[in-house]
Amino acid sequence: MRSQGHVHFIRISSRTQMVAAGAAGALATVWLGSMGAVAIERMSASSQEAELLSREARVARAEDRVENYREGIDEVASDLARRQKFIEQMVEAHIGDLPRDTKAGETVSNSDAEAKRTIEKVSAAVPEASELARLEARQIAFVENLTRYADRRAESASAAIRKLGLNPMTMVANAPASRASARGGPLIKLATRADGSVDPRFQRLGASLARMDALENGLASIPQVKPASVAYVSSSYGYRSDPFTGGAAFHAGLDFPGPLGSPIYAAAKGKVTFVGRRHGYGNCIEVRHGNGLMTRYAHLSRFKSKVGDKVEAGSTIALMGSTGRSTGSHLHFEVRLNGKPVNPRPFLEASAHVQKQ
Repeated sequence: MRSQGHVHFIRISSRTQMVAAGAAGALATVWLGSMGAVAIERMSASSQEAELLSREARVARAEDRVENYREGIDEVASDLARRQKFIEQMVEAHIGDLPRDTKAGETVSNSDAEAKRTIEKVSAAVPEASELARLEARQIAFVENLTRYADRRAESASAAIRKLGLNPMTMVANAPASRASARGGPLIKLATRADGSVDPRFQRLGASLARMDALENGLASIPQVKPASVAYVSSSYGYRSDPFTGGAAFHAGLDFPGPLGSPIYAAAKGKVTFVGRRHGYGNCIEVRHGNGLMTRYAHLSRFKSKVGDKVEAGSTIALMGSTGRSTGSHLHFEVRLNGKPVNPRPFLEASAHVQKQ
């Protein structure tokens, strides 16, 4: 400390210095705390204000959207109608005209009269929803027409199956969706209403499409393709004189003679279940087609398929030969139903003209 040209020194003990420093620190802490509280209070107020403004903005946007929807209900209905028209045009282009007439014996409902009354009631009670009521009626009519289409295709397949001497109901009963065993997978529920239920008309459509699919797949699995490109049959199904002994014998199939190495075709779509040699048959292939039907191709010179292969009608599965109990190059062809041989001729004579849609 300086005074009148002389410097004087004041000694302060370390304890005093620590007390003074502590007091100064306390004062600084109090000041900073008060300033921080003010800042936090201001920030909180700003945050609340921002949230309030954001909430008001959200309410304003929602109100605008509701108002726009109310004002544009006709436009929404128009968009839905255009979508429905698009669906109908695609179906017409790829499937054809759907039947609108009701035939005797059909169980498909016709909701035209009820739909007309509904449109009138809705239009009177809620005028702005009249277009939606018309669209609903149009959708229901489309579903009913599509159901008729599925039922008539199913009936066509049934008639073709009956001509081949088989029971169409067996095809439906043996369809994968009808068998109780070996089924599973994740549950994916279908619904047409908010409560999770399905409109009976839509349920009817689903059942009709499933039946149509089962019958047409069953028909496609019936042998109808000639298994070899030859002009005639050298030995028919049933009684014949055995080519080796000359005695009476039963022939369980048809013999198609042809050059060695001629292609052999699958008579229907199915799965190859046997490739190898069988006593009397020589080199042999068996194809299972479902519904108890199996075809057998014998005396082959070469295999063109293996066990497990899925084949289509007309697929080359082997080459003609003369292996096994055979007097020359030919194909021995059998059709078996539930393990028993049946005459293949009615199946092959039906050929490609068996189903007319």
